Amino acid sequence: MAFTSINTDFDRHAQDLKPQKTALILLAGLYFMMGFITCLNDSLVPFFKSGFDLNYAESSLVQFYFFVTYAIMSIPAGRIVEKTGYKKGMVLGFGIASFGSFLFLPASLFHQYEIFLGALFILALGIVLLQVAANPYATLLGKPETASARLALIQGIGSLGTTIAPLFGAHVILSHIGTQHAIGALTIPYIGIGISLLLVAVIVSVIALPNIVTGANRNMDQGGRTLLSFRNLRFGTLAIFMYVGAEVTIGTFLTNYIADLLAIQEHQANSYVAFYWGGMLLGRLAGSILLKSVQPQRMLISGAIIACALILTSILTSGMLAAWSLIALGICNATMFAIVFSLSIQDLGKYTTRASGLLSTAIAGGAIIPYICGVIVDQYSWAWGFIPVLCCYSYLIFYGMNGYKHNTNQVY
Repeated sequence: MAFTSINTDFDRHAQDLKPQKTALILLAGLYFMMGFITCLNDSLVPFFKSGFDLNYAESSLVQFYFFVTYAIMSIPAGRIVEKTGYKKGMVLGFGIASFGSFLFLPASLFHQYEIFLGALFILALGIVLLQVAANPYATLLGKPETASARLALIQGIGSLGTTIAPLFGAHVILSHIGTQHAIGALTIPYIGIGISLLLVAVIVSVIALPNIVTGANRNMDQGGRTLLSFRNLRFGTLAIFMYVGAEVTIGTFLTNYIADLLAIQEHQANSYVAFYWGGMLLGRLAGSILLKSVQPQRMLISGAIIACALILTSILTSGMLAAWSLIALGICNATMFAIVFSLSIQDLGKYTTRASGLLSTAIAGGAIIPYICGVIVDQYSWAWGFIPVLCCYSYLIFYGMNGYKHNTNQVY
């Protein structure tokens, strides 16, 4: 009888793991799509800069209109996910992103920069909803102490999309700058993305996923507190703003920076961006293992310190050393988002979904910091333009050392 009971428990445990594994595979694919779409913006910046004769500040509006949606939509998205659940939230996100991708067709027909920005804005609305639903869902699919490692692993697999996107953009989009095929080279890929997103939405809607209750249905009592009364979340929200701002700024301007630095064409320089995102891919896979034994905040501090050193090296040198110093930031960035996000929502109970919405709002740093840097580069130089990025990493050092506290219920 005891042997039969053990077998029954083992079979039940195995059955419970199947939906969890399916969910993790789905999330990996989701992050791949989000990473590919987001990093393809890095190719759009030099493409539009050349095609519409823009300066650096104007071309950075690609990132501004994409990432400002996080400031506008994240908190409403958190409430939507609370009401609909994680699965339906992801399906809706895929659907909206698909619609935004299809809008590239009319934008190309009218050949207006503003319409392209509008299409990117709607595409980003879907990505925001996906982020708000997927990030907490990933952290809740297992033990809390391994949440950072689990999120880093899924993001690491998804980083394959961020690595492929610059290579795809260089050869499919940027190589046609100044030719009669330029618009088609841009429109056809986004129509393909729209179709892919629509198919994924259908797949997600019909497969079985673990049913994890959202904040609206949780009974964990936290005393009726407000979100910003949690120290880790309060400081973590600004940390997400700073991190995403730094990451997106480097990805946005790396192509033009290397083209100027090495005196090469944009499509050649854009290939180097793949090494930046590739470093993040390798770093996340390695980090998912290291975070099982290394304290997340220690890894955050170390990565941010090295990042500051690399930026200073790039500013103070020239040629390949300056280029590769900036490219190497991808490795430093690898686990930062996963660590800050996981530490910020740790032990928040019923507040988790709304906290995810607040943290996703801070991703708007990807809109603000690149624009600030673009204005500085237009007025001064590349060296001065990277100073705001240096400040961003300095704040992450502070968060790891003092902004984060082990007891998330402390209020001070």
